[in-house]
Amino acid sequence: MQPGYRPYPQQQVPPQRTPHSAGQRRGGIGPMMSSGPHHQVPLTQAQIVQQQQTAAIQVEMAKRRSRKPTDKNLPDNLDDCTVGDMASRYRELRDFERRLDATMTRKRLDIVDSVNRSVKRWKTLRIWITNTAEDQVWQGNGLNVDTFDFSSNLEPTYHVKIEGRLLDDDDDLDKDDESEDTKAKSDDPDRMEEDPKPKAASAPKHRFSHFFKALSVDYPANRKGIDREVEWKKPERTGPSSSLPAAADFDELTFKRSGDENLNITINLYRHEEPERYAVSQDLEDIVDLSEATRQEIVMGIWEYIKLMGLQEDEEKRNFRCDDLLRKVFGIETGMIPKLHEYITPHLKPLPPVKLPYTIRLDEEFHKDPQPTVYDVRVAVDDPLREKMLSFLSNAGYANMLKEAANLDEQLATIIQAIHVSKAKHAFLSSLSEDPATFVKDWLSSQKRDLDVIMGESMRGVGEDATGDEWRKGGKDSIWSTVNARESVTVMLSKQPIQMQR
Repeated sequence: MQPGYRPYPQQQVPPQRTPHSAGQRRGGIGPMMSSGPHHQVPLTQAQIVQQQQTAAIQVEMAKRRSRKPTDKNLPDNLDDCTVGDMASRYRELRDFERRLDATMTRKRLDIVDSVNRSVKRWKTLRIWITNTAEDQVWQGNGLNVDTFDFSSNLEPTYHVKIEGRLLDDDDDLDKDDESEDTKAKSDDPDRMEEDPKPKAASAPKHRFSHFFKALSVDYPANRKGIDREVEWKKPERTGPSSSLPAAADFDELTFKRSGDENLNITINLYRHEEPERYAVSQDLEDIVDLSEATRQEIVMGIWEYIKLMGLQEDEEKRNFRCDDLLRKVFGIETGMIPKLHEYITPHLKPLPPVKLPYTIRLDEEFHKDPQPTVYDVRVAVDDPLREKMLSFLSNAGYANMLKEAANLDEQLATIIQAIHVSKAKHAFLSSLSEDPATFVKDWLSSQKRDLDVIMGESMRGVGEDATGDEWRKGGKDSIWSTVNARESVTVMLSKQPIQMQR
């Protein structure tokens, strides 16, 4: 502390009362609030009424859902009281519906699995490389000998163009069709010209830049410089839009440099693949038998090798033993299957670029009849069926179809419930017509037992026949008209399924 420093006198703050007790601990970082009871703002009468109405609506909707019939099975012995084979036909349709639903669900799961696997197809990308020459010595530089101005600021330059096109599978077929049409027209000169056939809408076009994420040009060591560096990198997508920017969506790339001598260059194309493929080390290649693969393919290959060689632990299925090949790759005795991604990382390297040698010709003899240098590069594209399968999975009509099927199921359940009620009525009246006296006696005994159970007056060891005067007596003063009996019967009836009015 410095010798002339005078501390600022702080005011004495009187101790404040706190609602917390001395031994109570306020733990955690949070808002500075007391833990005592907080007084809520009282609700208005309108808010209370609204809450009551909302609660009543929720209760009513719950009752309707509980009363909604869901059974779609016909009652037993329905064939004995119906005309024709309606019941058997309905059961056959129900069985066919179950098998159809199972088949559709299995096929839909197969489509989802196929889309998630992202199956690729290999196609040919044809690349043309050519160059032009400007303001070279043999071109004369455009000087006029009749003028006194013999100076020129023109510098010999050249343009190199790299163009790529994806070859379709039906290119040869189209060429054959065109040749046949041309031959037919030449054979018949009086043939009238027909309107060209409209071409069907093709799949989304793949551009040259879609297959590569970067491009660079290597010049000779003695010709490198600032003006010689050529490099392109694909910009990343920004925003939710799926469309690529213009700098990443093109079929040809052209660059201009100065020079007047032929040069040998190498064009490096760095592949862009989703999911990314890697170059596999030789030790790992001996196991998975793949020199280039994605992470998923390598992990699946190792898993298949573990199962084939029986290296999985018996007690702990997540662990596996390493044989000579696995021990050479991973350097461990035992490993865990969930950590296979970590084990293979040191053995993966980025794929080397596609190298295209090219000679920049600036001599007069070449440019009398310039010919491009052509390369064919194999590239991976999505299976064309994948787009169709994606459209099938995201079809809005499928959800509408499911909603319509659910509505039909509800109507069917309502009809089946009505059939159950009719079957019960039929059984009741049939039993009554066969032996009325016995049926009425049994029915009254059943009603007596039900009423005893409802009113809580059921006793063991007492006769169950309704022969007592209290059960035979009717009218306003009978046991059937008491308040408990009416309420109990109302509760019992309210639990019965009620046919939904649609």
